[in-house]
Amino acid sequence: MNSHKVTKGIERAPHRALFKAMGITDEELERPLIGVVNSFSEIVPGHKHLRQLAEEVKAGIRMAGGTPFEFNTIVVCDGIAMNHTGMQYSLASRELITDSIDTVVHAHQFDGLVFLPNCDKVVPGMLMAAARLNLPSIIVSGGAMLAGHFNGQSVDLSTVFEAVGAVKAGKMTMEELFVLEENACPGGGSCAGMFTANSMNCLTEALGMGLPGNGTIPAVMAARNRLAKRAGMKIMELVEKDIRPSQIMTKEAFENALKVDMALGGSSNTVLHVLAVAHEMGIRITLDEINKIAAETPQLCKLSPAGPNHIELLDRAGGVSAVMNELMNHGYLHKDVLTVNATTLEETIRNVQVKDRSVIRSVEDPYSETGGLAILFGNLAPDGAVVKQGAVAKEMLVHQGPARVFNGEEEAVNAILGGKIQPGDVVVIRYEGPKGGPGMREMLTPTSALAGMGLDSSVALITDGRFSGATRGASIGHVSPEAAAFGPIAAVEEGDLIQIDIPARKIVLKVDEETIQKRLELIKANGPVKKQELSGYLKRYARNVTSANTGAIWEY
Repeated sequence: MNSHKVTKGIERAPHRALFKAMGITDEELERPLIGVVNSFSEIVPGHKHLRQLAEEVKAGIRMAGGTPFEFNTIVVCDGIAMNHTGMQYSLASRELITDSIDTVVHAHQFDGLVFLPNCDKVVPGMLMAAARLNLPSIIVSGGAMLAGHFNGQSVDLSTVFEAVGAVKAGKMTMEELFVLEENACPGGGSCAGMFTANSMNCLTEALGMGLPGNGTIPAVMAARNRLAKRAGMKIMELVEKDIRPSQIMTKEAFENALKVDMALGGSSNTVLHVLAVAHEMGIRITLDEINKIAAETPQLCKLSPAGPNHIELLDRAGGVSAVMNELMNHGYLHKDVLTVNATTLEETIRNVQVKDRSVIRSVEDPYSETGGLAILFGNLAPDGAVVKQGAVAKEMLVHQGPARVFNGEEEAVNAILGGKIQPGDVVVIRYEGPKGGPGMREMLTPTSALAGMGLDSSVALITDGRFSGATRGASIGHVSPEAAAFGPIAAVEEGDLIQIDIPARKIVLKVDEETIQKRLELIKANGPVKKQELSGYLKRYARNVTSANTGAIWEY
């Protein structure tokens, strides 16, 4: 066992003395040492309860004969970090999370790991760490927030963002906004829709790294505590059988996860994170492969922001396991892949049935014959762009309009809220990519403002940044190469026509190639359009990060 490097032999007497300083007995040092990686925080509603969940995990570990040791990593709340400097640190935190776990685990030599994430970047950061370390590992997420209620409707955080635009457009009063603000987020957990956090929690289960229920059991339910306890017990079986992430996170497992993502209509950010986790596992996945999976997989769920249902309803309908069973029974999934249940996927989920067809449709009656995400290519995005097509109004699936160009999110938000965007326009927000932002900020504020003002069915938004999973509408992100890398998006000028054809997977700047190249040469000659004085971690991040089409991984 790994832990013998710090517990066995005469040379380890000093190490044992330090363990004993913490009250650890010789009997406990004879057992496998299990790291409990907690992202508890008092500033993030999705993580506020993880201290208690960790206690359940540790109880399970002890019940099954292990010795748990809890340690922490960081978390950023994307909602609180939205539309200011903090959002530059959100995606960037993923690498810090991975590296910090890598550091602690190598320094202390655990035999197995239980990870407790919940929100957007922590889930992929912990999956990346599990892949890199390749010790027996299991993920148990913190669970979803319940939906709020306002004027007889179920609401969530995205409703509040959209309400800001509604107030600006005179469609809602300040008094109504305050009541909504008071009721939209009724308690702890990851925000209630199929936003990035819940998309990644569901994908973790679909990938085989979380037990059934991991993606959907609400945070406040006792079932979440029982799941945590079972995860603590299960890690001991994984250690005993030496089942490692490399045996679970195979190419076939990633294909399964992407198919489930398409069926659920998950966040466009899942593309970034799946690519990054696969990279840590030494597996190459391309955007073309993702497009092929999307074209072949039906969308079975319409969850907020694409539809009225929230995660709690998906859980009652059977959860991720029911969605997977529906897909598996129709030949969509690799059923022989291994899961952290220490059984094959087929053995793990075969008895789970769909309980509510209004939430999880059948393969014969899908919302769409193709998946919730699409990858677009064209002269505006030679290396690809991503759109959550399942949340796009039908009238915007094919669109052509004049470009309204902004060199940063703040400029665009001011124009939108100032009433300067008209139906038919194509809003272009650039210099917000991984390097150019830096940090590839989420654009929930401009997309929510458009939706709240009633423009989401007539205005498209294109960016080399990215979107919150709460975004809906013709919002096309991850444009690669980004403007800071002199991609064609840097050459777009006010009034240029842009053609979007989501069913055909095309995004085209209606400008000839010679003109595009002349514009880019002029930009290169004049130097960066967006000048920033970076310091500290952001400076290091901007220097190392790669394009969105690679998953915004680091180059060392």
